Amino acid sequence: MKALVYNGPGKRALEERPKPVITAPTDAIVKITKTTICGTDLHILKGDLPTVATGRILGHEGVGVVEQVGGSVANFSVGDRVLISCITSCGRCLNCKKGMYSHCENGGGWILGNLIDGTQAEYVRIPFADNSLYPVPTGADEEALVMLSDILPTGFECGVLKGQVQPGDMVAIVGAGPIGLAALLTAQFFSPAELILIDVDDNRLEVAKTFGATKVVNNSDGKAAEKVMALTGNRGVDVAIEAIGIAASFDVCQAIVTAGGHIANIGVHGKPVQLNLDKLWSQNITLTTRLVDTVTTPMLLKTVLSARINPKQLITHHFVLNDLMRAYDTFGNAGKEHALKVMITHA
Repeated sequence: MKALVYNGPGKRALEERPKPVITAPTDAIVKITKTTICGTDLHILKGDLPTVATGRILGHEGVGVVEQVGGSVANFSVGDRVLISCITSCGRCLNCKKGMYSHCENGGGWILGNLIDGTQAEYVRIPFADNSLYPVPTGADEEALVMLSDILPTGFECGVLKGQVQPGDMVAIVGAGPIGLAALLTAQFFSPAELILIDVDDNRLEVAKTFGATKVVNNSDGKAAEKVMALTGNRGVDVAIEAIGIAASFDVCQAIVTAGGHIANIGVHGKPVQLNLDKLWSQNITLTTRLVDTVTTPMLLKTVLSARINPKQLITHHFVLNDLMRAYDTFGNAGKEHALKVMITHA
C-alpha cells in the first residue's frame, strides 16, 4: 500500500509499505477514504517530537471503512463507515475512566502517526477499536467529519474548555491556523463578548472574520500585545489561547492576559518558553496545558450533523493520495498558498 513515511527531520517520502494486520483481538483494520495533514505532522518533520521513529507512517486523522476486526471487537463490523479518533483509548484503565484518554495506561493515547503507523496511508490498524472509532451516520459529510478526528476537539478541549471561556468574556486567540480557527468556532458556544484573532497573515485574519472573529490583529510588526491592550482599554483579555507553539506566541499571551484570567496553551512546543512569573506571580493567572482527550467528540459530532457549526469551511485544498507530497508542500507553505486544512481523498 502507499503511505507517507517520516524518514528523519526534514525527510518524507510516499512509499510502498505492507498492509497492516490484526495484532490484538481489540484491533480493527480500516481502509482510509479521506485523511488530512495536521500542524503536528509539520512539527514531527522539523524533529520537534523525538518519540516519532524514523520509518513511521504519519497521520492521525481520517474516515474510512472497516475492512477487518479482531475477535473482541463488539461495536463495529466489516463494512461500517467510521470516524477515526486521533486518540486511542482502552476505556478500562484509571485514566480512561477519568476521561483522560490521552494518557491511557494500556498503550493508548496519541499513538497514531507517533508511536505506531498512522492514517496517511491506504490502510491503518486501530487498536482498541471499540473505544477509538465512531460510526459515521448515513448521509454525513465525510470531509466535515475528518475535522472531528483532531482539530475541532483539540481547539475546544485544550483552548475553550481549559480557558474556561464564559459569556461576556474577552477572548484572544494567538494563531489563526486550523487549530486557532477551531477554537474560534467552538468558543462561540459560550457567547464571549469579543473574539480577537492574532496572526501575521492577513488572509487568515480575513478568514477569521468570516468564522466569527469580532476583531483581528496583525502581528507582523511584533506589536500584537500593544494593539490588544489598546483594543481592551488597557485591561487585557479574560482568556488568551496559544494556538501556534512558539515562544513569541506564548509571550503575547502572557502580555495580554488580565488579572484573574486564563492562558490556555494548545500549541505543540518543540523548544522551551520563558514563563514571566516576575510579572504574573501576583496576578491570579491560571495557566493550562492539555493533550486532547476527544471526550467531546460525540457532542461535537451532534453539532456538526445538526449544522450548528460547519468545520468543512476549514478545508481549502483537495488532493488524492498519489499527490500527498504536493499536499505537504502546500500545507507547509500555508501563507503563500492560502492553505488551511488540505483534504486527501483515496480513490
